[in-house]
Amino acid sequence: MCGFVGCFDLNSGSAPIAEGLKEELRAQVLEMSKKIRHRGPDWSGVYTGNNAILSHERLSIVDPLSGKQPLVSDDEKIILAANGEIYNHKEIRAQFEGKYKFRTGSDCEVIIPLYKKYRDTLSADGKSADFTAMIEELSGIFAFALYDSERDCYLIARDEIGVIPLYQGWDKAGRFYVASELKALEGDCQTIEEFPNGCYFYSGDEKPVRWYKRPWEAYDAVKTAPRATDEKGEIINPSVIEKVRNGLEAAVKAQLMSDVPYGVLLSGGLDSSIIAAVTQKYSKKRVETDSKESAWWPQLHSFAVGLEGSPDLIAAKKAADYIGTVHHEVHFTIQEALDALPDVIYHIETYDITTVRASTPMYLLARVIKSMGIKMVLSGEGSDELFGGYLYFHKAPNAQEFHEELVRKMSKLHLYDCLRANKSLMAWGVEGRVPFLDKDFIDIAMGLNPNDKMNIKLPDGKQRMEKWILRKAFEDLLPESICWRQKEQFSDGVGYSWIDTLKKMTEEKVSDAEFARRENRFPVNPPKTKEEYYYREIYSRLFPSDSAARCVPHEAGVACSTAKALEWDAAWKNMDEPSGRAIGGVHNDAYKAK
Repeated sequence: MCGFVGCFDLNSGSAPIAEGLKEELRAQVLEMSKKIRHRGPDWSGVYTGNNAILSHERLSIVDPLSGKQPLVSDDEKIILAANGEIYNHKEIRAQFEGKYKFRTGSDCEVIIPLYKKYRDTLSADGKSADFTAMIEELSGIFAFALYDSERDCYLIARDEIGVIPLYQGWDKAGRFYVASELKALEGDCQTIEEFPNGCYFYSGDEKPVRWYKRPWEAYDAVKTAPRATDEKGEIINPSVIEKVRNGLEAAVKAQLMSDVPYGVLLSGGLDSSIIAAVTQKYSKKRVETDSKESAWWPQLHSFAVGLEGSPDLIAAKKAADYIGTVHHEVHFTIQEALDALPDVIYHIETYDITTVRASTPMYLLARVIKSMGIKMVLSGEGSDELFGGYLYFHKAPNAQEFHEELVRKMSKLHLYDCLRANKSLMAWGVEGRVPFLDKDFIDIAMGLNPNDKMNIKLPDGKQRMEKWILRKAFEDLLPESICWRQKEQFSDGVGYSWIDTLKKMTEEKVSDAEFARRENRFPVNPPKTKEEYYYREIYSRLFPSDSAARCVPHEAGVACSTAKALEWDAAWKNMDEPSGRAIGGVHNDAYKAK
């Protein structure tokens, strides 16, 4: 995983940028790129062409010695800057054997021959190339900028969910820029936007084109899927559960692709524990080369973070002992976390409350992980959006509402959990991989009959636990206390006093008078609470433009719900609290309803 900045000036037709301006723009792009060097501390590279400049900051995970970027095609006419991992690169390489001469062992280089293969295909309107099929061939997490110097055109693309961040902007001269983080564009671009996930943008098109089609999006597409259980909760079709197991194990196995030390994040919750257990299963069998040599890094290390005695630390230790990882506990104090808030907000580029709360301990954890020489970790992000793991899903009125909320949550992952996991870790040059969000596994999980994921009432009157089908699929790999541990949101699990302190501190720091004038102070997305106001003050000092403010999501919710789900319970009408403890009657340590 890395970072890049691209500048494209194709408005002048075939006329190249004047030499003086080219040098000026090159220096500017290098300064922009320097702002995201934390994403790629291992190497810097730059390409300067007639109408394009690409700068790259590399974090070497695959092919550390020869895979530096920007990558250049065998005929030196195509230049690529990429961020992410292509897990099926060996299969793609095989189809170009004898047709393309690869210059590196980089997994991302396969994008170049794929582009050559598809660049002459036309879209339905016959006006431009259609790169949908090309990008569909990629299995991984990615954002890339490709420049074809022979045709003087570019192709920008981002993975289906938006695991990898990407932003776009335009300067006062109309030049087009893309960058891995917003901070690289702030101050140089008049307008900044997030580049849409699941889309590509070709220089011949008017706007980004959606390449990722979601076959499970409509409720009608999944409501007749085979059931794992009957209406009483009895298993009638174990093959459905087995499909979940096999699909996730395949995703984890594919994502162990690494030539450097790696580990797992282990909070002691269901999702991270499953990923750790499956990773341990495959890491023992893993080889680094086709010659069947033993792995360079055979011992699996796991990492947990929390306040002393926090719920996550206690559970993570149980899980690690059972799974057999080399486990590391990272303790932080509330003061250390409070001191880190400005740096955290700078790196995650958001003032969203739940993201700031959860990113802070993850940011502190990432620093320790990097200090130990680990450059890649696998994480459990995405499971709650696939299986309805958040506690508010217990209040879903029916299967259709349940599924439609999952679809809404999946469409927003790039704004919240994916953003947090990527930017908190990459602040210290640690790559995060998310097997639950493997494209094939997403189709499996989202294609399940929603009734199997619902928290249905059982014959004994109790409600079935969230993510039941996932728990059943992996119950043999985990201790019972972990497999059936209640959902605990990360910002809660690190220690309840963390959130409680933030709420108290920001209530004291932001005066009633300041909060009353919030719409004058922040006309774009006025803060809804004093806690949000406090984060917004920090954010606005770091990213002062209105464009930057608009890049942050601003939606009411409870326990990480979307605004639409607030309709499920009348008690939520006037609530705006992302903590899982806001769900009274469900969370074991629930907040009292006010």
